Amino acid sequence: MTDASPGKRYQQLADRLQTLILDQVYPVGSRLPGVRKLGQQHGVSVATAVSACRELEQRGVLEARPRAGFFVCPPPARRDAPSLPSAGRRPRPVTGQERVLRMVQAVNDPALVNLGAAVADPDFQPVARMEQAFRTVLREQRRRCVGYEFPPGAPELRAGLARRLAALRCPVAPDDVLITNSCQEAVAIALRMVTRPGDTVAIESPTYYGLLQVIESLGLKALEIPTDPIQGLSLEALALALERWPVAACVVVPNFSNPLGSCMPDARKRALLDLLAGHDVPLVEDDIYGDLPLRGPRPLPIKAWDRDGRVYYCSSCSKTLSAGLRVGWLVPGAHRERAWYLQFINTVSVATPSQLALAHVLDHGHYDRHLRTVRDQLARAVARMTTRVTELFPDTTRVSRPAGGFVLWLELAADMDTTELAERALEAGVSFAPGALFSASGKFDHCLRLNCAVRWDQRVERALARLAALL
Repeated sequence: MTDASPGKRYQQLADRLQTLILDQVYPVGSRLPGVRKLGQQHGVSVATAVSACRELEQRGVLEARPRAGFFVCPPPARRDAPSLPSAGRRPRPVTGQERVLRMVQAVNDPALVNLGAAVADPDFQPVARMEQAFRTVLREQRRRCVGYEFPPGAPELRAGLARRLAALRCPVAPDDVLITNSCQEAVAIALRMVTRPGDTVAIESPTYYGLLQVIESLGLKALEIPTDPIQGLSLEALALALERWPVAACVVVPNFSNPLGSCMPDARKRALLDLLAGHDVPLVEDDIYGDLPLRGPRPLPIKAWDRDGRVYYCSSCSKTLSAGLRVGWLVPGAHRERAWYLQFINTVSVATPSQLALAHVLDHGHYDRHLRTVRDQLARAVARMTTRVTELFPDTTRVSRPAGGFVLWLELAADMDTTELAERALEAGVSFAPGALFSASGKFDHCLRLNCAVRWDQRVERALARLAALL
C-alpha cells in the first residue's frame, strides 16, 4: 500500500476493500477473508485490517458476526437528499416555540414511541459506567459533593476538557473553560455576551429548535441562512446577508448539524471564520455532536482556526454520554469573568456530583472507550432507520444522509402539513418533530425529524408503519 500515517492506513484499506466489494470480488452475503489473511494480502498489520473492517462496518458495507467474521451487507436503499431551502428575506422574531415542550415531554410517556426529541435511549449510554463513577465520587468526595462548585466549575473537569480541546487543536487553559448546565445554556450565555435585545443573529436554516427558544427568550431576531444537507451553512448566502443586515452574531453547528447531520469541510470552516472576521461578527459554535461521526475521524471544530478569540465554543456530553448528567461547557475567550457571572446568576452552579463524575470518566479513559462503541451503534441505528423509512414511506420522500449524530431529516410532498400530522401521530402513539419547529418563520412544514437512537423492537416497527400509513 502507499505510504501513509498509521491513522490513515486503515482508511486506505477500507476504501480498497469497498472497491473490491463494489466490483463483486466479494459479493453480497459473502464472508471476507480473516483479518490475519487480509493483513497479509494487503501488507498491513492485523490491527490495521481490523480497523479497516470496523470502518466498513460503520459505513454499512460489512456486518460483524460473532465468531464468524465480517460479511458483505446488501447495499442500503437510498433516496434523494432534502433540497436546499430558499434564503430568508429579513430578520424576524421567533414565535410558536411553546409546542416544543409537548414534544419533549413525550420522551417520558411510556405509552408513546419517541421518534421526536433527540434523546438517545439508555442502550446507547454507558449506564453502568456512569453509576460506577457516581458511586466512586460520592464515596471518595462525599463532603465536597453536598456543596456548590461555583463558576467556573470543578478544576479537574475543566482540566480534562482543556486536554480534550488541545487534542482538537484548540489550546486553552483550564481557566478558559466554564462549566454550564448544558450546551444550550452555554449558547445562551455566549449570546448574552455579544448581543442586546433587538439584535439580529444569523443562524442555519433549518436549525435546532432549542436555539430558536434561546433567541426568543433573549428578545433577538433570527436571520435564517440556507443550509446545504451535505456542505452545511451557505457561505454565499451569509455573505449577502452580512452586506444587507447589521448582524450581531452568527450561531453554527458545523459538525453534524441538527437536524440535517451535515458536516462543513475544513476549507469552508476557515472561510466562514474569515468572512465573519471581515465583518467583525463573533461566532457561537455549537459542537455538541462533534464526537459522533458515523464514519471517519472526528472533525475539527472551527475553534481550531480561531486566532483572535472570535469563536465562543459550546458543547456538552448530553448526546454522547448521558442526557441526564446536565453538564456542558463554554470557552468564552477574553470575556470569561463576564461568562462566570452570567452562569452564576442563571443557576448559581452546576451540580457537583455530575461534574466530578464526568471528570472521573474522562480521567480514566472511559469516555473514549464508550465513543468507540457508540459510534458503531449509531451508524447501524441510522442505517436501519434509513432503510425502514425508504421501504415504508412514499417514493417522493427525500431523506438526509447524516455524516454524524443520530437524527434523520425527511422532506415529504410539498402539500404535507407535518404540524397537523404530528397531532394525528400522537393519537396513534408516535411522537416526531414537525419541521416548522426548526424555523423562525415556520418554514419546513412539509418536513420532519426522526430520532434514530431508539431501542429497536416491534413497538418501533409498528410505530413507523402507523406513521407511514398517516402520510
